[in-house]
Amino acid sequence: MDDYIKSNYIIEEKIMIQEIPAIIFRPKDAGEKIPTVVFYHGWSSNKETQRMRGFILASAGYQVVIPDAVYHGERNPLNDYSPEAAIEYFWDVIFKNIEEYSIIEKDMVTKHGADPNRITVMGNSMGGFTSGGIFTQNKDIKALIVFNGCCWWEDFNKKADVAITEKMEKVIEKVEELDPMNNLNLLTDRPILLLHGDSDTSVSVESQRVFYDRLNPMYTDKQKIKLIEYPKLNHAVTTNMMEESINWLGRYL
Repeated sequence: MDDYIKSNYIIEEKIMIQEIPAIIFRPKDAGEKIPTVVFYHGWSSNKETQRMRGFILASAGYQVVIPDAVYHGERNPLNDYSPEAAIEYFWDVIFKNIEEYSIIEKDMVTKHGADPNRITVMGNSMGGFTSGGIFTQNKDIKALIVFNGCCWWEDFNKKADVAITEKMEKVIEKVEELDPMNNLNLLTDRPILLLHGDSDTSVSVESQRVFYDRLNPMYTDKQKIKLIEYPKLNHAVTTNMMEESINWLGRYL
């Protein structure tokens, strides 16, 4: 990595977690058992493009690890990320991210001082799908933050209206199994923050609205689940979203 964000207070380090390339940000004065955020990038993106977000979160006192997803960054990237490529690889990437989470978590705890009781998953777009799936399957993760993602996977697939091939049949079966919407009992009363533009043309906010409306009544503490929609915002992460995220981390991490 050639261009570091220069700071006297934040350490940026490029690491390998087994075969997973990643970047870590942490405050220089961080002690042991540091609260840690695992941040997942979106489709066609990579860890480098998320560095400023990692820097911002680290500036607020958190350790942040940003891994490259398979077929992205340093991990056999695709020649193009067209809609056709997304149909072929999108869910493969998400499933692989979910599978690899335990490897990342173990490495962060054993080698990088992460507090195992204070870990949050966060992601944008495809990374939001990923973080929702990981959070659902790992009850010890403290909180979830989703930018412009979807926690009702089956609905997203239906809206995509893709041809049902033999491979897609297997994907649909696994989506149904891991879909956060189909596992609401695993999410109840756990801190979840959903941030989404109301004019998103890539991942519609409608699925998140329904997910929120179904899960919210199951919560004893309504402060622990929140959906914020940003008027006239398309598929982007804003300064306001980062501010809300830091506030959420301060409350629950």
